[in-house]
Amino acid sequence: MAALEGPRGADIIDALKTAGVFHVAALPDITTSAGLLWPLSKDTDFTFIRLSKEDEGVSICAALDYCEKRAVLLMQQTGLMDSLNNIRAVGCEYEQPVCMVVGLLGKEPDKVPTESASIGVRVIEPILDTMGIDRILIEGQQDVALLPPAIDRAYETSRPMVALIGRSVQP
Repeated sequence: MAALEGPRGADIIDALKTAGVFHVAALPDITTSAGLLWPLSKDTDFTFIRLSKEDEGVSICAALDYCEKRAVLLMQQTGLMDSLNNIRAVGCEYEQPVCMVVGLLGKEPDKVPTESASIGVRVIEPILDTMGIDRILIEGQQDVALLPPAIDRAYETSRPMVALIGRSVQP
């Protein structure tokens, strides 16, 4: 059923390149691994940074901005939750453009995140809203076009942003 297919990883990679992102800090994430994480790790246009903990990726992405390099942090929502204090300090209070691509593990394809049966999915958007963090939701191919302008806005405003991936990324 095509309507329930997630975005294509190759198109997300192209969107990152369009946004001038060539550094990716990442941990494996079941929602994005096959279609996005592994292809990114093999793409020679990117510097791929393997992390042992998500919150170190927040600091790495902020540090790369000081070197005039754009980066994204690729993780799932459990890592986002683990990293909230660092995102608050580095991204929100120190006003750093930390851009995150976050797989929503357990999100049902027929529901918006706030209506998910999974509490770990259901709370993400309200938490981001409370923290004043911009977000987009990428559920299908048409949503991938939202990514470059969201990244540009984060760098223009020196604010964090999150691209939530609501369906498994297709190879």
